[in-house]
Amino acid sequence: MAERFSFTIDATDGAARTGRIEMLRGDIRTPAFMPVGTAATVKAMKPETVRKTGADIILGNTYHLMLRPGAERVAKLGGLHKFMNWNRPILTDSGGYQVMSLSDLRKLTEKGVEFRSHIDGSKHMLTPERSMEIQRLLGSDIVMAFDECPRADRPRDEIAASMEMSMRWARRSRDGFDMGGEHAESSALFGIQQGALDEELRRISAEKLTEIGFDGYAIGGLAVGEGQEAMFATLDFAPGQLPQDRPRYLMGVGKPDDLVGAVERGVDMFDCVLPSRSGRNGQAFTWNGPINLRNARFAEDQEPLDSRCACDTCGTYTRAYLHHLVKSQEILGAMLMTEHNIAFYQQLMQAMRDAIREGRFSAFANDFRMDYLR
Repeated sequence: MAERFSFTIDATDGAARTGRIEMLRGDIRTPAFMPVGTAATVKAMKPETVRKTGADIILGNTYHLMLRPGAERVAKLGGLHKFMNWNRPILTDSGGYQVMSLSDLRKLTEKGVEFRSHIDGSKHMLTPERSMEIQRLLGSDIVMAFDECPRADRPRDEIAASMEMSMRWARRSRDGFDMGGEHAESSALFGIQQGALDEELRRISAEKLTEIGFDGYAIGGLAVGEGQEAMFATLDFAPGQLPQDRPRYLMGVGKPDDLVGAVERGVDMFDCVLPSRSGRNGQAFTWNGPINLRNARFAEDQEPLDSRCACDTCGTYTRAYLHHLVKSQEILGAMLMTEHNIAFYQQLMQAMRDAIREGRFSAFANDFRMDYLR
C-alpha cells in the first residue's frame, strides 16, 4: 500500500529536479502542473479527459466550494473525489488568496478574515481552523495552510507584519490539521512561504515554517503583478531557503516560459487558471508561442493547432474549424481549445522531466525559449 505522503528526487540537473510524490490515491510526477478545478470542475473538461492529458493531480478551491455547494454538503455526498468523479490526488488551496482579494467585502483580524460572499452577500468567517475543517470535509489529499497574500508593492513594514501573521496562522493550521483524525493520517499539509520580493523576510518565513514542520512548502505571494523579471529574481533565492528534501510549490504560475524558468530555479509544482481560461477565450499555447484563433488569418488554415502536439484536438481538428467555433462562440470550441492547452502543459512538464533525467535541461530550456518567445 502506498504511503500517506513521500517525496523522492530521482534526478537533478543544476537546480532543476525531477522525482515523484507518492500518496494513497496515486503518484504525482514532478515537476508537476495541476489544472485548476475551482468549483469541482476544470472548466470545459470532463475529469477523465483531464486525466487523459497526463495530469496526476488537480486543484480545488476552498473559498468557492465552501460557498457553493458547501463543504458539509460535499462531505455528505461522499467527498470531493466521489462528487466530481476524480479518483486521484486533489490539492485544495486554503481560501486565503480569494478572501484577501475581496478588499471591499472583508475585514482582517488576528483571528482570521470576516467576509461577505460574492454570490449572495452572506457573511462568513474564515480562520486557519475553519480552513482546515473545510479541507477535511472536502477530503483533500494536499491541504494548504491558511495565509495572507499582500501585494508586493506594499510598504516593507506591512509585508513583514503580514508575513509574521501568516506564520502564526501556519502554526494554527498545523494544530488544526493534526486534530483532523483519519484525514490527517491520510493526507498532507503544506506551509506557505511569504515575504513578497524581500530575501530577508522570505528567509525568516522559511525558518519559521521549517520549525513548525510541513510535508511540503509553497512559495506564495508571487504572480500577483510583480512581473516575470521580479518573480525570477525572487526565485533565485526563495526555493533554496526551503527544505531540500520536500516538494516546492509555486502558487498561481503561470505562462509556459514561467514554468520553464521556475523549474530551472528548483520548483517542483505549479497551478494556474491560464491554460483553461485562455482556451475558453480562443488562445492556444504551442511550442512556437501562443496563437489567437480569433484572428482572421486562421479562417482557412487547414493545419493543426500545433504539429508537435499529441492531443486529440491537434490530431483531429484544423485551425480553420477551431477559428469557426471560437468566432461562433460554440461550446465545443472552448472544450477543444481547453483540452489542447491542458495537454500542452502536461507535455511540457513531461519534456522537462525527461530533460532533467537525461542531464540536458539547460539546453532544453534555451531551445524552448528560442522557439516559444521568438
